[in-house]
Amino acid sequence: MSIDRSASRPLHAQIADTLRAEIRDHVIAPGDTLPSEQALRERFGISRSVVRQALATLDQEGTVQRVPGRAPVAAASVEHRRLVQRVTGLFDQFSRSGLRLSTRVVRLEDTSAPARVAHQLGTREVLRLERVRSVENEPLSYVRTWLPADRTAGLTTGELTDASLHQVLVSRFGIRLVSGRRQIRAVPADTAIARELDTAPSAPLLLLEGSSLDAHGTPVEWFESWHRSDRVTFDVEADEATEQLRLQPDQSVLGEPRDGSGAPADELRHARELAEQLRDELDRLTHRGEEPPR
Repeated sequence: MSIDRSASRPLHAQIADTLRAEIRDHVIAPGDTLPSEQALRERFGISRSVVRQALATLDQEGTVQRVPGRAPVAAASVEHRRLVQRVTGLFDQFSRSGLRLSTRVVRLEDTSAPARVAHQLGTREVLRLERVRSVENEPLSYVRTWLPADRTAGLTTGELTDASLHQVLVSRFGIRLVSGRRQIRAVPADTAIARELDTAPSAPLLLLEGSSLDAHGTPVEWFESWHRSDRVTFDVEADEATEQLRLQPDQSVLGEPRDGSGAPADELRHARELAEQLRDELDRLTHRGEEPPR
């Protein structure tokens, strides 16, 4: 990958992008020494200060390890896997894999929802919740969640620290989330989120966002969850028997009482809830006996 001197992105960031990609793709294998500063200067035609800025960025985000007096080496990647088609959250999925996910609440307040969130939840009176999720003190994701204020009144920071929001919704409010939609995008980290995730501004993140509905088909949650792409991998299960393709889903079907076959809405909701419970049980059995990820 060559650098573009006419681009607005700083040269040191472009060098860091190139080396990060080579480490990710094992062009530079974990434990291997990176090229010397002189070699990088000659390769890219840049100054020593630019090389050092790039290496400092990679060191800060954990992509390389630097020890005084020694050349930097490519760090071994630690990947945590998440099934994105599950309604269950990150806390519950990690717990089943033997990992302890810690949660720090950054923000919890009653507020007025932005237009897009109000459209998704059907109300402007919402609770805004922001959290950092970590494993062994390494931040993995930053989560911003919006909840209808009238259904989650009294929710506290203490209840959500090192806890599953979905489990709290069940135990405290009797709300079980059984369905929803998800979408994934690659985005650069803004300054605030980069600081919370201990990574560099503009570092690549995986943004998972979507809504969750209860057994009655009522929206309960809208969330945006930014994940460090060097620490979290999204898995998607493919099953021909249940494969569906919706290019432009009609949102009006969420409120219709019957499907095309004439099945009553209550029966459909019950069937969806049973299917979600079955998926949860299959996920639990799949992970039984497996060695927890390192």
